[in-house]
Amino acid sequence: MEAAAERRIKALQSHLNPSNCDEPSVLHPNPTSGEFVSDQGYSVVLPENLQTGKWNVYRSARSPLKLISRFADKPEIATLHDNLVQSAKSFSDHKYLGTRVRDDGTVGEYRWITYGEASTARSAIGSGLVSCGLQKGSCVGLYFINRPEWLIVDHACSAYSFISVPLYDTLGPAAVKYIVNHASIQTIFCMLQTLDTLLRFLSEIPSVRLIVVVGGVDNRIPTLPSTTAVEVVSYSKLLSQGLSNLHPFCPPNPDDIATIMYTSGTTGTPKGVVLTHANLIANVAGATYGAVLYPSDVYISYLPLAHIYERANQILAVYYGGASGFYQGDLLKLLEDMAVLKPTIFCSVPRLYNKIYAGIMNAVKSSGVLRQRLFYAAYNAKKQAKFSGKKSSPMWDRLVFNRIKAMLGGRVRSMVSGASPLSPDVMDFLRVCFGCQVVEGYGMTETSCVITIMDEQDILSGHVGAPNAACEIKLVDVPEMNYTTEDQPYPRGEICVRGPIVFQGYYKDEAQTRETIDEDGWLHTGDIGLWVPGGRLRIIDRKKNIFKLAQGEYIAPEKIENVYATSKFVAQIFVYGDSLNSSLVAIVSVEQEMLKAWAAAQGIKCDHLQQLCTDQRARSAVLADMDAVGRAAQLRGFEFAKAVTLVLEPFTLENGLLTPTFKIKRPQAKAYFAKAIADMYAELSASDSSSQKMKL
Repeated sequence: MEAAAERRIKALQSHLNPSNCDEPSVLHPNPTSGEFVSDQGYSVVLPENLQTGKWNVYRSARSPLKLISRFADKPEIATLHDNLVQSAKSFSDHKYLGTRVRDDGTVGEYRWITYGEASTARSAIGSGLVSCGLQKGSCVGLYFINRPEWLIVDHACSAYSFISVPLYDTLGPAAVKYIVNHASIQTIFCMLQTLDTLLRFLSEIPSVRLIVVVGGVDNRIPTLPSTTAVEVVSYSKLLSQGLSNLHPFCPPNPDDIATIMYTSGTTGTPKGVVLTHANLIANVAGATYGAVLYPSDVYISYLPLAHIYERANQILAVYYGGASGFYQGDLLKLLEDMAVLKPTIFCSVPRLYNKIYAGIMNAVKSSGVLRQRLFYAAYNAKKQAKFSGKKSSPMWDRLVFNRIKAMLGGRVRSMVSGASPLSPDVMDFLRVCFGCQVVEGYGMTETSCVITIMDEQDILSGHVGAPNAACEIKLVDVPEMNYTTEDQPYPRGEICVRGPIVFQGYYKDEAQTRETIDEDGWLHTGDIGLWVPGGRLRIIDRKKNIFKLAQGEYIAPEKIENVYATSKFVAQIFVYGDSLNSSLVAIVSVEQEMLKAWAAAQGIKCDHLQQLCTDQRARSAVLADMDAVGRAAQLRGFEFAKAVTLVLEPFTLENGLLTPTFKIKRPQAKAYFAKAIADMYAELSASDSSSQKMKL
């Protein structure tokens, strides 16, 4: 039997590497199932089907032959309701939800409610909704920013089999109205600020029967005419009513819908992503194979709970019995909140990590020659030790880095980045300065969050890690972009995902669902990836936003924008091109302090920064720096922007240039900057004409 198994391994090995079949085998037999996997480090590779003989499906090396769907040590947790019930028993007296904001609007120290108290509040809110006539399977809208009540309501939905539907507080009235009607939402939880918005179009959302105002005082809540058939009550009143008339739970089944999360998208109307309890539990359970939290961990909640990133983080925190402290609602005061909370876990997005990086570096550059030398000596010594597997001298922390760590409260032991690519330089910088684990993940709403995540012990940057243990991944050829799974040295293609984390479909949109999930169950992400050594995935491009230049070259602007974002002058950037023009142009929202410093160094004086933005010398300097980072990233010639327009105004949700997940709305940006784009192409055309005349 052993000899036969060895022959089978050798035969399979020849399929993987026929020219080197005498080398030591990377195949490992599984003694229980008799299946085989090819070990790639953090991943393993399996054949998609035996007929083709093509080994192209990647799974986590932590669970190579089984996709995870439940928590390994608590498989009885099958729903979000089970998750809280378990933690309310195990961590009843542990602090769970904390806030600095008082009822009167003032801000102080964090005050906490325990898991036991949250469990009671969940029962009361759910019972209050049942008493108001809400039926199992009804949709409940959550239209307010992160605060403890958001999670209490979400837990109530899980316990009584309602479906929670987050409403982005930044989406604007039109999108909110669309979602409420599309999902037939019957109850909406909101704050006084968002209540005013709802009342303006109340007659246009006929499914709504109850509005619950969070943080509102009863005597300040308006009474609506009886003809509206809509009741408005305060959260505290609903809580009190529920406590006095508790109803038994109506627990969901794993395959019941837990939430419909509407993705904003960059064009068109929002799409409702249908996620079941089983989807969400599988994703978080798979993530626990690479990330471990403790009941002593403290998490800062400021990423929008309307996004899957924060929802998954909260499910994970509940499973481990961790504490979640909420920011006071103002991102400009986030560091102030962190200094008081002193979190141990910090999850964020590259946009904020880039600001932290820029803030530290600007402080270093303005600190004087001696302090600069001390910082760079400490940084280089600690970096060399860290990346050679040695322990750095604690002297450097005492002299330099403890003050930097204090920016985030001084206790952060783990940082996570998601939503968009994080520069490898910034990741390494964070690891050195904060002395903690820094990992990057990749995911999407349609996969219940995490698709891949870096291993905590992996110090190589520039990738997003290996597959979540709850899914498998393959790459598919994209011939129009010249990406194939046969590419050397590494296979490239569109990232496709399959497993229990994949969503059920877009709500009431079968056509879009079929476009996204193929007949074999593979979800096509629209992202382009490649496998680098060690079974790590790297995101290199985006399929959905590609366009052609006049000469026929395909352009993926998001890839180029991610490169240019590392320029010291670039805070945000929008790269534009079309089939009528042969080159790219860019709108750059500038890093204002860097532009001021450059002007001072050049001896350029101007009364207003806006005046400097239009100065040709400034535009040339910014373009030259962008060219330098483009060459370093090995952009192809046609991928370089040939002209730039500098603006002071940031791209924001308020001016309509960003989605709530901070992605550029490309059609809107094109319209917003139409004149600047036209002017740049006119300049380039005039320059080309001048060059032609000189040649003649």
